Amino acid sequence: MEGKADRLSAMSVAEADKALTAPGQLFEVTHEVIGGIDTKVWKNCPPTLADILRVSRSHGDKDFIVYEDEHMTFEEHFRASARMANALRDTLGVREGDRVAIAMRNYPEWSVAFWGAAAAGAVVVPLNSWWTGDELSYGLADSGTKVLIADPARAASVAPHRSELGDLQAVVVARGDGGKVDGQDMTFEELLATAPAGSELPVVEVGTDDDATIFYTSGTTGRPKGALGTHRNICTNPMSLFYVTARAVYRASGQVPAPGSGTQNAYLLSVPLFHATGCHSILVGNVLAGGKLVMMHRWDPGRALELIEREKITTFGGVPTMVLQVLDHPDFAKRDTSSVKSVGYGGAPAPPDLVRRIKEAFNSSPASNGYGMTETSSLSTMNVGDDYLAKPDSVGPPVPVVDVKVVDPDGAELPAGQVGELWIKGPNVVKGYWHKPEATAATFSDGWVHTGDVARIDDEGFVYIVDRAKDMLIRGGENVYCVEIEGVLYEHPAVAEAAVIGIPHPTLGEEVGAVVTLKPGAHVEEAELAAFVRERLAAFKVPTKFWFYSSELPRNPAGKVLKKELREELISG
Repeated sequence: MEGKADRLSAMSVAEADKALTAPGQLFEVTHEVIGGIDTKVWKNCPPTLADILRVSRSHGDKDFIVYEDEHMTFEEHFRASARMANALRDTLGVREGDRVAIAMRNYPEWSVAFWGAAAAGAVVVPLNSWWTGDELSYGLADSGTKVLIADPARAASVAPHRSELGDLQAVVVARGDGGKVDGQDMTFEELLATAPAGSELPVVEVGTDDDATIFYTSGTTGRPKGALGTHRNICTNPMSLFYVTARAVYRASGQVPAPGSGTQNAYLLSVPLFHATGCHSILVGNVLAGGKLVMMHRWDPGRALELIEREKITTFGGVPTMVLQVLDHPDFAKRDTSSVKSVGYGGAPAPPDLVRRIKEAFNSSPASNGYGMTETSSLSTMNVGDDYLAKPDSVGPPVPVVDVKVVDPDGAELPAGQVGELWIKGPNVVKGYWHKPEATAATFSDGWVHTGDVARIDDEGFVYIVDRAKDMLIRGGENVYCVEIEGVLYEHPAVAEAAVIGIPHPTLGEEVGAVVTLKPGAHVEEAELAAFVRERLAAFKVPTKFWFYSSELPRNPAGKVLKKELREELISG
């Protein structure tokens, strides 16, 4: 399946890139020195998040956010975000560089909090809403957050840890339904009311390479690390997304569509906003392009089909699991899905046959599969349309401002077709990890991020992810780092050894499994170990199956547990 793609146009990716990125074009690529490193950049990229928010006002009375039966237009969203920005500065004393955290499920208030904090000059810290109170308090303490904006459940989880959070000066609670919430200093509405209704965005001293976000990503050792992103990092992403679409149209028709032209797109938001995909690609992309964002209270494929029909959804996706659940749902044939123009996904390996199923189910609607990570501010490569049909096991070529290479263990670049670790460089690569210089030095070098993923690149520049080098599994798009769960299991008094492995799952991709050996004379039930982990970690990290190993776990000469052997013995065998 790796031959030259059969295309409506004979134009190659390289030829299209050359034409579309030339001087004077909308997607012109130029060079800037960032942190002492020569870097390709989009010349016309918006400088900061506040600039994108200002552009969004031009979309006026179009629906921006739909949540259940609530509707918010672009103008209403801009005004609310402007009030939030002024209230954070004038009422809570937030200044440039202060951290403002968000911990809530996908509500309209999440977006207002994000854009308001960014426009106030703050560094926005989206926290995983599935985390426990201990995990949330770690993120707040590590980032030195000054203001937390949370929903009631997350605020209550943090409340017992408030005395440990010396930098946290205020907790603002959204969707509290009137009653006093544990740990609450004021409600979302009370904070907004402290700023004038006709507020404009405040004047702040923030540049394109200043800090904008801290997104936490689980590490292979210890606690999660905060990936420190700049305004350039996050603003690059919508430009890259627009480019991928423009290139596909250009190669097929010779025409270049203007971003936001034509009828309004409607995007079904099925992934959390605290993910780089949800925030960088979907939220920021739609704010700039004028797309409608339809939020779900929680993921449910049947409800997704209802919303696709009701809101005339043009784009949906998430991780491949979600797309499969929609396609396999018994109501699929009963719902009108004719509005769907594209289906995009990433964050987990996609079955090669998925692109064919999408083409059949949505009347040849183009599918796309991309690669990115928190450290690359979401998108780095994208495979779309006829290219994806021709190479369904590839995540596509990099966008023009991104460089990719595959290297050997010594960091030497390998030729096309050879397998090694994937490295990525571009204006989307974050500065490093917040206050973790050693981890930063281990993962970033001369502008390149070492992804930890094993890959190869073909002679057309298409990237293929072969394996994951990091000790992790991916459950429904969530990275689950084995060492974190193993560390908790080792705390149990009955456990002598622990090894966490992935269990294949038809919809989630992988589930969490744990292999344990017990201390002499000890006895523990599977349910007790699961409860022990659940008390300390988020629910998606709790093993669904335990194996009690009667002998020592198999190890190599360096003492590392041979997890491949364990998987073959316990799952494949």
